[in-house]
Amino acid sequence: MFEDRDVGDRSILAAAAGVALVATAGSLFLSEFWRLVPCELCWYQRILMYPLVVVLGVATLEGREGVVLTVFPLSVLGTVVAGYHSWIQATAGGAGGGCSIGSCGAVLYRLEPLGLTIPNLSLLAFLLVTLAMVALWRR
Repeated sequence: MFEDRDVGDRSILAAAAGVALVATAGSLFLSEFWRLVPCELCWYQRILMYPLVVVLGVATLEGREGVVLTVFPLSVLGTVVAGYHSWIQATAGGAGGGCSIGSCGAVLYRLEPLGLTIPNLSLLAFLLVTLAMVALWRR
């Protein structure tokens, strides 16, 4: 039926799609239920993450390994933006956490026990998707 490689590729795609889905659901939860207003950098990260749910989901269902060429630029750029956002938040020192608009920096929510902030969680999600694409490309 499926070759071992196909099953492995689909598993990597499914894992990346799952990460993108959790990140998307988490961002929507924070804005819709906690009423946190996304800052400008959060919006850029959302713009880069949301399409990954659909692209990776379809690629998983269809077994398209070539999706790496579509996903990789989005995930790498998202990693850069989230890394910059995390750096601003870590070095700002003020109550606003370096975010000029919105409350994500002001809240400084930390996911225990890791102590990750909202931008840190975004960075982690983008890194995981990027690493999955690197693993898929290397196969």
